[in-house]
Amino acid sequence: MKVFFADLHIHIGRDQNGKSVKITGSKSLTLTNILKESSRVKGLELIGVIDCHVPAVQAEIDTLLARGHARELLDGGIRFEQVTLLLGSEIEIYDDQCKGPIHVLCFLPTLKQMKVFTNWLSERMTNITLSSQRYYGTGKELQYKVKELGGLFIPAHVFTPYKSLFGKGVTASVKEVFDPDLIDAIELGLSSDTSMADKISELHRYSFLTNSDAHSLPKIAREYQKLMMQDATFKELEWTLHHVNGRKIVENYGMNPLLGKYYTTVCKKCEKSRQDCLCPTKSWIKGVADRITELADGVQAPSDRPRYIHQVPLEYIPTLGPKTYQRLIDHFKTEMNVIHRASEQEISGVSGEKIAKAIVAMRKGILPIAAGGGGKYGKVTDD
Repeated sequence: MKVFFADLHIHIGRDQNGKSVKITGSKSLTLTNILKESSRVKGLELIGVIDCHVPAVQAEIDTLLARGHARELLDGGIRFEQVTLLLGSEIEIYDDQCKGPIHVLCFLPTLKQMKVFTNWLSERMTNITLSSQRYYGTGKELQYKVKELGGLFIPAHVFTPYKSLFGKGVTASVKEVFDPDLIDAIELGLSSDTSMADKISELHRYSFLTNSDAHSLPKIAREYQKLMMQDATFKELEWTLHHVNGRKIVENYGMNPLLGKYYTTVCKKCEKSRQDCLCPTKSWIKGVADRITELADGVQAPSDRPRYIHQVPLEYIPTLGPKTYQRLIDHFKTEMNVIHRASEQEISGVSGEKIAKAIVAMRKGILPIAAGGGGKYGKVTDD
Protein backbone atom coordinates (compact mmCIF):
# COMPACT_ATOMS: atom_id res chain seq x y z
CA MET A 1 0.00 0.00 0.00
CA LYS A 2 1.07 3.56 -0.73
CA VAL A 3 -0.02 7.04 0.33
CA PHE A 4 -1.58 9.38 -2.24
CA PHE A 5 -2.82 12.98 -1.96
CA ALA A 6 -6.11 13.67 -3.75
CA ASP A 7 -8.27 16.70 -4.56
CA LEU A 8 -11.43 15.55 -6.33
CA HIS A 9 -13.29 18.78 -7.12
CA ILE A 10 -11.50 21.07 -9.58
CA HIS A 11 -13.25 23.21 -12.21
CA ILE A 12 -12.16 24.19 -15.70
CA GLY A 13 -12.34 27.90 -16.49
CA ARG A 14 -11.67 27.77 -20.25
CA ASP A 15 -11.47 25.04 -22.86
CA GLN A 16 -8.57 24.68 -25.31
CA ASN A 17 -10.30 27.15 -27.67
CA GLY A 18 -10.54 29.84 -24.99
CA LYS A 19 -14.29 29.45 -24.49
CA SER A 20 -15.81 29.54 -21.02
CA VAL A 21 -16.59 26.28 -19.24
CA LYS A 22 -16.98 27.50 -15.65
CA ILE A 23 -17.93 31.14 -16.20
CA THR A 24 -16.62 32.18 -12.76
CA GLY A 25 -13.40 30.20 -13.29
CA SER A 26 -10.03 31.74 -14.10
CA LYS A 27 -9.01 32.06 -17.74
CA SER A 28 -5.79 30.19 -16.96
CA LEU A 29 -7.73 27.26 -15.52
CA THR A 30 -7.48 24.98 -18.56
CA LEU A 31 -7.30 21.21 -18.32
CA THR A 32 -3.64 21.09 -19.34
CA ASN A 33 -2.70 23.82 -16.87
CA ILE A 34 -4.58 21.99 -14.10
CA LEU A 35 -2.64 18.81 -14.82
CA LYS A 36 0.70 20.64 -14.82
CA GLU A 37 -0.09 22.59 -11.64
CA SER A 38 -1.31 19.49 -9.80
CA SER A 39 1.69 17.36 -10.78
CA ARG A 40 4.53 19.88 -10.77
CA VAL A 41 3.57 22.44 -8.10
CA LYS A 42 0.92 20.99 -5.78
CA GLY A 43 2.34 17.47 -5.60
CA LEU A 44 -1.02 15.73 -5.89
CA GLU A 45 -1.25 12.19 -7.23
CA LEU A 46 -4.99 12.08 -7.90
CA ILE A 47 -7.34 14.85 -9.06
CA GLY A 48 -10.99 14.95 -10.03
CA VAL A 49 -11.79 17.47 -12.77
CA ILE A 50 -15.54 17.86 -12.72
CA ASP A 51 -16.20 19.47 -16.11
CA CYS A 52 -15.14 16.50 -18.24
CA HIS A 53 -18.63 16.12 -19.71
CA VAL A 54 -17.89 19.13 -21.94
CA PRO A 55 -17.07 17.99 -25.52
CA ALA A 56 -14.25 20.53 -25.94
CA VAL A 57 -12.61 19.26 -22.74
CA GLN A 58 -12.86 15.72 -24.06
CA ALA A 59 -11.22 16.89 -27.29
CA GLU A 60 -8.31 18.28 -25.25
CA ILE A 61 -7.95 14.93 -23.49
CA ASP A 62 -7.95 13.18 -26.87
CA THR A 63 -5.14 15.50 -27.98
CA LEU A 64 -3.05 14.76 -24.87
CA LEU A 65 -3.51 11.04 -25.42
CA ALA A 66 -2.72 11.23 -29.15
CA ARG A 67 0.50 13.17 -28.50
CA GLY A 68 1.63 10.73 -25.83
CA HIS A 69 1.48 13.32 -23.04
CA ALA A 70 -1.06 11.21 -21.16
CA ARG A 71 -2.26 7.60 -21.13
CA GLU A 72 -5.41 5.79 -20.06
CA LEU A 73 -5.05 3.37 -17.17
CA LEU A 74 -6.46 -0.15 -17.20
CA ASP A 75 -8.19 0.41 -13.85
CA GLY A 76 -9.64 3.77 -14.87
CA GLY A 77 -8.31 7.31 -14.96
CA ILE A 78 -5.78 9.08 -17.15
CA ARG A 79 -2.14 9.44 -16.07
CA PHE A 80 -0.30 12.70 -16.79
CA GLU A 81 3.24 12.86 -15.40
CA GLN A 82 2.86 12.18 -11.64
CA VAL A 83 -0.91 12.77 -11.40
CA THR A 84 -3.97 10.72 -12.37
CA LEU A 85 -6.99 12.53 -13.79
CA LEU A 86 -10.42 11.24 -12.79
CA LEU A 87 -13.12 12.21 -15.27
CA GLY A 88 -15.92 13.92 -13.41
CA SER A 89 -19.01 16.04 -13.95
CA GLU A 90 -20.73 18.42 -11.51
CA ILE A 91 -24.46 18.47 -12.19
CA GLU A 92 -27.31 20.55 -10.76
CA ILE A 93 -30.51 18.72 -9.87
CA TYR A 94 -33.79 20.56 -9.45
CA ASP A 95 -37.12 18.74 -9.59
CA ASP A 96 -40.48 18.70 -7.84
CA GLN A 97 -39.23 16.09 -5.40
CA CYS A 98 -35.90 17.55 -4.24
CA LYS A 99 -36.77 21.26 -4.55
CA GLY A 100 -33.11 22.02 -5.22
CA PRO A 101 -30.89 23.17 -6.66
CA ILE A 102 -28.58 20.39 -5.45
CA HIS A 103 -25.09 19.82 -6.83
CA VAL A 104 -23.65 16.33 -7.24
CA LEU A 105 -20.36 14.92 -8.54
CA CYS A 106 -20.37 12.03 -11.01
CA PHE A 107 -17.11 10.23 -11.85
CA LEU A 108 -16.67 7.70 -14.66
CA PRO A 109 -13.75 5.30 -15.22
CA THR A 110 -12.93 5.97 -18.88
CA LEU A 111 -13.15 8.66 -21.52
CA LYS A 112 -15.38 6.38 -23.59
CA GLN A 113 -17.88 6.09 -20.76
CA MET A 114 -17.76 9.83 -20.14
CA LYS A 115 -18.60 10.45 -23.80
CA VAL A 116 -21.59 8.11 -23.50
CA PHE A 117 -22.63 10.07 -20.40
CA THR A 118 -22.28 13.34 -22.33
CA ASN A 119 -24.61 12.08 -25.06
CA TRP A 120 -27.15 11.04 -22.44
CA LEU A 121 -26.87 14.37 -20.57
CA SER A 122 -27.15 16.45 -23.74
CA GLU A 123 -30.75 15.27 -24.10
CA ARG A 124 -31.49 16.34 -20.51
CA MET A 125 -29.45 19.54 -20.24
CA THR A 126 -29.77 22.87 -22.05
CA ASN A 127 -26.06 23.63 -22.50
CA ILE A 128 -23.62 20.70 -22.37
CA THR A 129 -20.65 23.04 -22.97
CA LEU A 130 -20.82 24.69 -19.53
CA SER A 131 -20.10 23.58 -15.97
CA SER A 132 -22.63 22.75 -13.23
CA GLN A 133 -25.65 22.95 -15.53
CA ARG A 134 -29.19 21.98 -14.59
CA TYR A 135 -30.19 18.43 -15.36
CA TYR A 136 -33.84 17.80 -16.19
CA GLY A 137 -34.64 14.55 -14.45
CA THR A 138 -34.74 13.13 -10.93
CA GLY A 139 -31.80 12.53 -8.65
CA LYS A 140 -32.44 8.80 -8.64
CA GLU A 141 -32.57 8.61 -12.44
CA LEU A 142 -29.17 10.29 -12.55
CA GLN A 143 -27.83 7.82 -9.99
CA TYR A 144 -29.09 4.86 -12.04
CA LYS A 145 -27.33 6.14 -15.17
CA VAL A 146 -24.06 6.78 -13.37
CA LYS A 147 -24.13 3.28 -11.89
CA GLU A 148 -25.08 1.74 -15.24
CA LEU A 149 -21.83 3.24 -16.58
CA GLY A 150 -19.79 1.97 -13.62
CA GLY A 151 -19.40 5.40 -12.04
CA LEU A 152 -19.20 7.02 -8.62
CA PHE A 153 -21.96 9.29 -7.28
CA ILE A 154 -21.14 11.89 -4.61
CA PRO A 155 -23.39 14.71 -3.33
CA ALA A 156 -21.29 17.89 -3.40
CA HIS A 157 -20.58 20.42 -0.58
CA VAL A 158 -23.70 19.12 1.15
CA PHE A 159 -24.23 21.96 3.66
CA THR A 160 -23.41 24.98 1.51
CA PRO A 161 -26.37 27.40 1.22
CA TYR A 162 -28.24 27.61 -2.09
CA LYS A 163 -26.90 24.63 -4.05
CA SER A 164 -26.54 21.56 -1.86
CA LEU A 165 -28.42 18.63 -0.38
CA PHE A 166 -28.99 20.16 3.07
CA GLY A 167 -28.11 23.80 2.50
CA LYS A 168 -31.46 25.34 1.57
CA GLY A 169 -33.31 23.96 4.54
CA VAL A 170 -35.86 22.17 2.34
CA THR A 171 -34.30 18.70 2.37
CA ALA A 172 -33.70 17.05 5.74
CA SER A 173 -32.71 13.55 4.66
CA VAL A 174 -30.65 11.86 1.93
CA LYS A 175 -33.48 9.46 1.10
CA GLU A 176 -35.83 12.31 0.19
CA VAL A 177 -33.80 12.85 -2.97
CA PHE A 178 -31.50 9.88 -3.61
CA ASP A 179 -31.20 6.13 -3.24
CA PRO A 180 -28.93 5.98 -0.15
CA ASP A 181 -27.39 2.71 -1.35
CA LEU A 182 -26.13 4.33 -4.56
CA ILE A 183 -24.08 7.06 -2.88
CA ASP A 184 -20.33 6.42 -2.74
CA ALA A 185 -19.24 9.30 -0.48
CA ILE A 186 -20.26 12.69 0.89
CA GLU A 187 -18.35 15.89 0.10
CA LEU A 188 -18.38 18.21 3.11
CA GLY A 189 -17.55 21.63 1.67
CA LEU A 190 -15.39 24.45 3.00
CA SER A 191 -17.63 25.47 5.92
CA SER A 192 -17.87 22.07 7.63
CA ASP A 193 -15.69 19.25 8.88
CA THR A 194 -16.04 15.65 10.05
CA SER A 195 -17.06 16.45 13.62
CA MET A 196 -19.87 18.71 12.36
CA ALA A 197 -21.19 16.32 9.69
CA ASP A 198 -21.14 13.33 12.04
CA LYS A 199 -23.82 14.98 14.16
CA ILE A 200 -26.22 13.61 11.51
CA SER A 201 -26.54 9.85 11.93
CA GLU A 202 -27.63 8.96 8.39
CA LEU A 203 -24.25 10.20 7.13
CA HIS A 204 -22.30 7.81 9.36
CA ARG A 205 -22.30 5.07 6.71
CA TYR A 206 -20.45 7.19 4.13
CA SER A 207 -16.84 8.18 3.63
CA PHE A 208 -16.30 11.94 3.85
CA LEU A 209 -14.32 13.87 1.24
CA THR A 210 -12.77 17.31 1.58
CA ASN A 211 -12.01 18.99 -1.76
CA SER A 212 -10.98 22.42 -2.99
CA ASP A 213 -13.80 23.29 -5.44
CA ALA A 214 -11.03 25.26 -7.13
CA HIS A 215 -11.96 28.07 -9.53
CA SER A 216 -8.30 29.09 -10.10
CA LEU A 217 -4.94 27.35 -10.18
CA PRO A 218 -3.72 28.59 -6.76
CA LYS A 219 -6.88 27.24 -5.07
CA ILE A 220 -6.15 23.64 -6.11
CA ALA A 221 -5.48 21.54 -2.97
CA ARG A 222 -6.75 24.13 -0.50
CA GLU A 223 -8.62 21.05 0.78
CA TYR A 224 -7.68 17.43 0.02
CA GLN A 225 -7.21 13.98 1.53
CA LYS A 226 -4.50 11.42 2.10
CA LEU A 227 -5.47 7.99 0.75
CA MET A 228 -3.98 4.57 1.43
CA MET A 229 -4.27 2.33 -1.64
CA GLN A 230 -2.27 0.39 -4.22
CA ASP A 231 -2.26 2.92 -7.06
CA ALA A 232 -3.84 6.20 -8.14
CA THR A 233 -6.66 4.80 -10.29
CA PHE A 234 -10.45 4.98 -10.49
CA LYS A 235 -10.86 1.42 -9.21
CA GLU A 236 -8.56 2.00 -6.25
CA LEU A 237 -10.46 5.15 -5.28
CA GLU A 238 -13.75 3.25 -5.43
CA TRP A 239 -12.32 0.56 -3.18
CA THR A 240 -10.93 3.22 -0.83
CA LEU A 241 -14.31 4.92 -0.42
CA HIS A 242 -15.82 1.55 0.53
CA HIS A 243 -12.89 0.30 2.66
CA VAL A 244 -12.09 -2.73 0.50
CA ASN A 245 -9.04 -4.87 1.36
CA GLY A 246 -7.32 -2.34 3.59
CA ARG A 247 -7.83 0.70 1.39
CA LYS A 248 -8.85 3.75 3.38
CA ILE A 249 -8.87 7.50 3.76
CA VAL A 250 -6.01 8.15 6.18
CA GLU A 251 -6.65 11.83 6.88
CA ASN A 252 -8.75 14.72 5.60
CA TYR A 253 -7.01 18.08 5.32
CA GLY A 254 -9.36 21.02 5.27
CA MET A 255 -9.57 24.61 6.29
CA ASN A 256 -11.04 25.31 9.68
CA PRO A 257 -14.80 25.68 9.01
CA LEU A 258 -14.55 29.20 10.43
CA LEU A 259 -12.68 30.14 7.24
CA GLY A 260 -15.56 29.04 5.02
CA LYS A 261 -17.68 31.79 3.56
CA TYR A 262 -20.93 30.27 4.81
CA TYR A 263 -20.02 29.16 8.34
CA THR A 264 -21.82 31.90 10.27
CA THR A 265 -25.44 33.03 9.93
CA VAL A 266 -25.44 36.67 8.82
CA CYS A 267 -27.92 39.37 7.85
CA LYS A 268 -28.55 39.62 4.11
CA LYS A 269 -28.47 43.42 4.29
CA CYS A 270 -25.61 44.36 6.63
CA GLU A 271 -23.75 41.00 6.54
CA LYS A 272 -23.33 41.01 10.32
CA SER A 273 -24.04 38.12 12.71
CA ARG A 274 -27.22 37.74 14.74
CA GLN A 275 -25.44 39.26 17.74
CA ASP A 276 -24.18 42.33 15.87
CA CYS A 277 -27.00 43.05 13.40
CA LEU A 278 -28.98 46.23 14.13
CA CYS A 279 -31.22 46.19 11.03
CA PRO A 280 -34.90 46.86 11.87
CA THR A 281 -36.09 44.19 9.42
CA LYS A 282 -33.99 41.07 9.59
CA SER A 283 -33.48 38.48 6.85
CA TRP A 284 -30.78 35.86 7.32
CA ILE A 285 -28.37 33.82 5.23
CA LYS A 286 -28.30 30.72 7.40
CA GLY A 287 -24.80 29.51 8.23
CA VAL A 288 -23.63 25.92 7.97
CA ALA A 289 -23.11 25.65 11.73
CA ASP A 290 -26.74 26.57 12.46
CA ARG A 291 -28.06 24.29 9.70
CA ILE A 292 -26.18 21.30 11.08
CA THR A 293 -27.51 22.06 14.56
CA GLU A 294 -31.05 21.86 13.12
CA LEU A 295 -30.33 18.46 11.55
CA ALA A 296 -28.35 16.93 14.42
CA ASP A 297 -29.97 13.90 16.03
CA GLY A 298 -27.54 13.24 18.87
CA VAL A 299 -26.33 9.80 17.78
CA GLN A 300 -22.72 8.94 18.63
CA ALA A 301 -20.33 9.37 15.70
CA PRO A 302 -18.31 6.46 14.27
CA SER A 303 -15.08 5.77 16.14
CA ASP A 304 -13.10 4.81 13.05
CA ARG A 305 -13.31 8.08 11.13
CA PRO A 306 -10.00 9.33 9.73
CA ARG A 307 -8.63 12.43 11.42
CA TYR A 308 -9.78 15.76 10.03
CA ILE A 309 -6.82 18.12 10.25
CA HIS A 310 -7.47 21.85 10.11
CA GLN A 311 -4.91 23.54 7.93
CA VAL A 312 -4.79 26.36 5.42
CA PRO A 313 -3.12 26.74 2.03
CA LEU A 314 0.32 28.30 2.06
CA GLU A 315 -1.08 31.46 0.45
CA TYR A 316 -3.22 32.07 3.57
CA ILE A 317 -0.22 32.34 5.87
CA PRO A 318 0.39 35.99 6.86
CA THR A 319 3.64 37.52 5.50
CA LEU A 320 4.27 34.58 3.13
CA GLY A 321 4.43 36.50 -0.13
CA PRO A 322 4.79 35.29 -3.73
CA LYS A 323 8.61 35.47 -3.75
CA THR A 324 8.98 33.43 -0.57
CA TYR A 325 6.37 30.96 -1.81
CA GLN A 326 8.34 30.48 -5.02
CA ARG A 327 11.59 29.95 -3.08
CA LEU A 328 9.87 27.22 -1.07
CA ILE A 329 8.57 25.51 -4.21
CA ASP A 330 11.93 25.81 -5.96
CA HIS A 331 13.67 24.20 -2.99
CA PHE A 332 11.14 21.56 -1.91
CA LYS A 333 9.59 20.98 -5.38
CA THR A 334 5.90 20.79 -4.37
CA GLU A 335 3.43 22.19 -1.83
CA MET A 336 2.84 18.72 -0.40
CA ASN A 337 6.55 18.48 0.40
CA VAL A 338 6.48 21.86 2.18
CA ILE A 339 3.31 21.09 4.12
CA HIS A 340 3.91 17.45 5.02
CA ARG A 341 7.54 16.45 4.63
CA ALA A 342 9.94 19.33 5.29
CA SER A 343 11.09 19.96 8.86
CA GLU A 344 10.76 23.33 10.59
CA GLN A 345 14.53 23.73 10.42
CA GLU A 346 14.60 22.99 6.69
CA ILE A 347 11.79 25.46 6.00
CA SER A 348 13.44 28.11 8.17
CA GLY A 349 16.59 27.85 6.09
CA VAL A 350 14.59 28.87 3.01
CA SER A 351 11.88 31.21 4.29
CA GLY A 352 13.08 32.45 7.67
CA GLU A 353 12.09 31.49 11.20
CA LYS A 354 8.78 33.41 11.41
CA ILE A 355 7.25 31.77 8.35
CA ALA A 356 8.59 28.36 9.34
CA LYS A 357 6.87 28.65 12.73
CA ALA A 358 3.64 29.76 11.02
CA ILE A 359 3.74 26.71 8.71
CA VAL A 360 4.25 24.42 11.70
CA ALA A 361 1.36 26.14 13.52
CA MET A 362 -0.74 25.65 10.38
CA ARG A 363 0.07 21.91 10.42
CA LYS A 364 -1.19 21.75 14.01
CA GLY A 365 -4.35 23.74 13.22
CA ILE A 366 -3.58 26.50 15.74
CA LEU A 367 -3.38 29.61 13.56
CA PRO A 368 -5.75 32.38 14.82
CA ILE A 369 -8.84 32.77 12.61
CA ALA A 370 -11.64 35.30 12.07
CA ALA A 371 -14.87 33.54 11.03
CA GLY A 372 -16.51 33.96 7.62
CA GLY A 373 -20.17 34.10 6.61
CA GLY A 374 -22.68 35.36 4.07
CA GLY A 375 -20.43 34.63 1.10
CA LYS A 376 -17.25 36.15 2.60
CA TYR A 377 -14.36 33.92 3.54
CA GLY A 378 -12.87 33.99 7.02
CA LYS A 379 -9.20 34.83 7.35
CA VAL A 380 -6.07 33.92 9.24
CA THR A 381 -5.06 36.80 11.50
CA ASP A 382 -1.76 37.95 12.96
CA ASP A 383 -3.14 37.91 16.52
